[in-house]
Amino acid sequence: MNSMASAPDLNRVDAPSLSSPAAPPLSRYESQKRRDWNTFLQYLRRNHKPPLTLPRCGGDHVLEFLKYLDQFGKTKVHGNGCPYLGHPNPPAVCRCPLKQAWGSLDALIGRLRAAYEEHGGPPESNPFAAKAVTVYLREVRQTQAKARGITYDKKKRKLN
Repeated sequence: MNSMASAPDLNRVDAPSLSSPAAPPLSRYESQKRRDWNTFLQYLRRNHKPPLTLPRCGGDHVLEFLKYLDQFGKTKVHGNGCPYLGHPNPPAVCRCPLKQAWGSLDALIGRLRAAYEEHGGPPESNPFAAKAVTVYLREVRQTQAKARGITYDKKKRKLN
């Protein structure tokens, strides 16, 4: 009998159970979390040679994944040289790139943080909670807000 506990399988891809028809359907959030988790694992397998396993994954790999997703984005982000920088509703089209919206990336990271821990990953080594990821999300939010002429003021704490 083996007394050692087996390590969690962070690379496990959960498939819907076909053997229990009485299982309640997943909520929209749970379904999206599962899809996001599977997409990230697929990204690690397909875009790294040799394929990267999740225990070896760090915040820098999460950043690569977020930048990879920009190619599928639908949010126009005007650059510094664009005449429409700072215009909430530009009067014409420009060549500025489409990117993932900050809100979408923020929600994605939240779901992936939760999925990582649900698959047995220790919270203290969660790559989705890395400082670099937090900083990147903040920079994306500020850049996109500036590109649309929206200011985000930091909320002030109420002093009691």
